[in-house]
Amino acid sequence: MKQTLKTTGRVLLSAAALLAAPAALRAQTEPPTATPRPAPAGTVRLTGTLRDAATGEPLIGASVAVKELSLGATADERGQYVLDVPRGRHTLTFSFVGFAPQEQTLDLTGPRTLSIKLKAQGVQTDEVVVTGRRPDANVRSTETGVARLDIREIKLVPALMGEVDVVRGIQLLPGVSTVGEGATGFNVRGGGIDQNLILMDEAPVYNSSHLFGLFSVFNPDAVRDVKLIKGGIPAAYGGRLSSLLDIRMKDGNAEKLAVNGGIGLISSRLAVEAPIVKDKSSFIVTGRRSYADLFLLAVPEQRDNKAYFYDLSLKANYTLGEKDRLFLSGYYGRDVFAFGDFFQNNYGNKTGTLRWNHVFSPRLLLNVSALGSQYDYSLGVPSGSFGFEWNANITDYSLKADLEFFQTATSTLRAGVSGIYYTFEPGHVKPAVSTSIFRELELQPQKATEWAAYVDEEVQLSPAVAVQVGLRASMFENRSSGMFYDYVGELGRQLTPVNGREYRDGPAARYPNLEPRASARLALSEDASLKASYNRMVQYIHLISNTTAATPLDVWMPSTRNIKPEKADQISLGYFRNFDHNQYETSIEVFGKTMSNQIDYINGANVFLNPNMEAELLYGQGRAYGVELYVKKATGRFNGWLSYTLSRSERQIDGLNQNKWYANKYDKTHYLSLVGIFEYSPRLTFSATFNYSTGVATTYPDGRFTYQGLVVPHVGNDARNNSRVPAYHRLDLGATLKGKPHPERRWQGSWTFSIYNVYARRNAYGIFFRQNEDRPRETEAVRLAVFGSLIPSATYNFSF
Repeated sequence: MKQTLKTTGRVLLSAAALLAAPAALRAQTEPPTATPRPAPAGTVRLTGTLRDAATGEPLIGASVAVKELSLGATADERGQYVLDVPRGRHTLTFSFVGFAPQEQTLDLTGPRTLSIKLKAQGVQTDEVVVTGRRPDANVRSTETGVARLDIREIKLVPALMGEVDVVRGIQLLPGVSTVGEGATGFNVRGGGIDQNLILMDEAPVYNSSHLFGLFSVFNPDAVRDVKLIKGGIPAAYGGRLSSLLDIRMKDGNAEKLAVNGGIGLISSRLAVEAPIVKDKSSFIVTGRRSYADLFLLAVPEQRDNKAYFYDLSLKANYTLGEKDRLFLSGYYGRDVFAFGDFFQNNYGNKTGTLRWNHVFSPRLLLNVSALGSQYDYSLGVPSGSFGFEWNANITDYSLKADLEFFQTATSTLRAGVSGIYYTFEPGHVKPAVSTSIFRELELQPQKATEWAAYVDEEVQLSPAVAVQVGLRASMFENRSSGMFYDYVGELGRQLTPVNGREYRDGPAARYPNLEPRASARLALSEDASLKASYNRMVQYIHLISNTTAATPLDVWMPSTRNIKPEKADQISLGYFRNFDHNQYETSIEVFGKTMSNQIDYINGANVFLNPNMEAELLYGQGRAYGVELYVKKATGRFNGWLSYTLSRSERQIDGLNQNKWYANKYDKTHYLSLVGIFEYSPRLTFSATFNYSTGVATTYPDGRFTYQGLVVPHVGNDARNNSRVPAYHRLDLGATLKGKPHPERRWQGSWTFSIYNVYARRNAYGIFFRQNEDRPRETEAVRLAVFGSLIPSATYNFSF
């Protein structure tokens, strides 16, 4: 019988260990533990790896136990375990949920390595989903502000147009929202989309969206693990204010060729994985493409129009020996839109990761990574007197090294260094044809470097108390060549550039910063704990966007003499409690965050191809605070979760709103998500989601004046975000039907059905004002909705 297995093996491990250390070299710190520690006197050390016999993937959370003694350990994220056993003859049991257990009797007189491959019970399963997380990890870890979804859950949630979406999945968790359908990215605890550090196999992703925000760039067939950290971010990570989204790709099937994919109404996808050298290396290649443009070819008047996206990801690994392993992964994706000779637009991401894991000893681990990432975007008119082509991009190359040292049985030290080299091309325009009215214009390219070093210590002070403290030191230098100006004038109006200075050799701006981090856990019982954390975060690069919902064409800029680094200090406090043997998981967290050097814009700001863009910018302070509630039923035929966020996010910018505090464009007072998943039978699963949120803040005119007989809306008192669009709410339904299992047939199929926006709610993307066509002296409010009807979809999924 096919089934999807979820492991529950991850134990107390700080966020830094999970993220900074390589996936193949991370270890756990809760007893029983797989973390390499000095073996106690009178014992011998037993080590090994536990893997799935069918795929070769590590069985994260699989257990090994000594039958005669109360001793045991769980496998870490690389499938490895470490167990210190008294000398003598013992019977060892190796087990994992859904797999047939194995027993072996050993005479242990000295250190020994024993690796086991476990076989799935009954018919081979569709997939084995490994989360590296034990059921009480939410209570026992020191992590705060952590949100997780495994891929199995994401695949079961109703999907827009059949597209399983990682980003839409995390928007169902507390503290995570979006300004609306069709909006790029996501917002965490009242922050902007550029304040989220998004990593795919350690490489940064600058735009996480396909199709202007309707879908994400992450192909679910390539994703192994998804983790979002909203508070208590490890010292190994910096450069953003709000959150860290860490996406880890699958390593690939190390045992045999496996193919899976899906055919949907809007796109199709395919994944191929196989061993390269048996027990030494494997790979996975995934691809996805939408095909709306293919249907346009069937309509004569639409044949010159294009609208599609595609992406391709690859990952390979190679085991050099017992102590060394190499990983190579990459991603390429693009969106293309064209409307004949009237308009063309495309944008996309490229990332690459080369990672080396080395084990100096069971106590000292090293991870070295070389990374590259680029986001480029362009638009234009291909012909005619208004023909032009505009291009822009941001590119970075980085090198980082992380060490993990297991000092004692109760303390772990982590340290590392990193360097990033940035290039920014904010805009280059050239005529598309010789008769064009446009002339070539290039905004000043910019270059920058960002250096960082960190140290992080995790200590178990007692069975009830654990603490983690860290310090990150960072240095950013704007190393651009060209003219730099000061800007003077009345705040709230366009400023005037003065005091032009040219830089050639030295840095135009330099910003050193210290970023302390700390978190603590107090266990109140086996099922409950209190946690607290503090974070200082600094952000050196900024997305310049004066629209409510960011678009793929917004401009990335480095910190300069005028654009200072953004800073945030956040405190979180949470109570975590599990019930009924970890079947129910609950938490309540409160947070408060203060921010400085926040960017906003003068009224009517022009940030598109503006060589004096800084003249349009204003700077000030921000604050965000709130409470997040989470209740989840993790096991059983019926499971799901409820998340609710009550929060406030505000800005105070001199020159705006009479210098008073105002709600920022990402502020939502209430945000509620309900998710239910019901396994009606082993072949049929139903699911439903419901979302409700307060409407986003927006600026409405509070007056009007007449000009040449026309009524013009007017905003008085320099108001900013003085009103809100109507509340957002939506119900989605889904169902997954698996084919009948057959022990002699490799081909397995399933159908996924979904209805998005079941009761056809016309949720407002925005409100704008215009003259009434019948009564020109009057103005009217018009609601703009991306979707105004229900959207059914069906996808056929297959594997063999």
